[in-house]
Amino acid sequence: MQRDLLKVLLTERELSDRVRELGREITRDYNGKPLHLVGILKGSVVFMSDLMRAIDLPLTMDFMAVSSYGSGAKTSGVVRILHDLSIPVEGKDVLIVEDVLDSGLTLSYIMELLQSKDANSIKICTLLNKPSRRHPEVTWEPDYEGFVIPNEFVVGYGLDYSEKYRNLPFVGVLDPKVYGE
Repeated sequence: MQRDLLKVLLTERELSDRVRELGREITRDYNGKPLHLVGILKGSVVFMSDLMRAIDLPLTMDFMAVSSYGSGAKTSGVVRILHDLSIPVEGKDVLIVEDVLDSGLTLSYIMELLQSKDANSIKICTLLNKPSRRHPEVTWEPDYEGFVIPNEFVVGYGLDYSEKYRNLPFVGVLDPKVYGE
């Protein structure tokens, strides 16, 4: 798998250190209030697993599966809910946990959906932020971010290309030859 990468962008150590820092920030900001994490499947699973252990608060969690990519490398622009929440968010302080914030359109859709379900508050925590890819209609920024990265196709630490590479313990840049660019 590593031969398909151009380089390692974020090491296992860098990821671990930043996730612990994010956990401390979130713990401080919510100051003892119960928190409800909503992980966006499948990419956020590794990040969310580490993040929730770094948060020193009472918390619950749930997952949503959405798709705007299919098996390709570029977003289709159409968001489909593949798995909706199983726990109501009404009256809860919700933190959406995402692997990578790209155009922002998918997260905008998810935030609107959760607002319609009467969450008390909704914030976003993303491991990776690609502001250069943000859609012009998206005017918000994530509340918590791990790293700002360039517009490169990245895999590892839960992120995939065609369901592969998720199990890499670091984030690497995928060689465009692998995905046909």
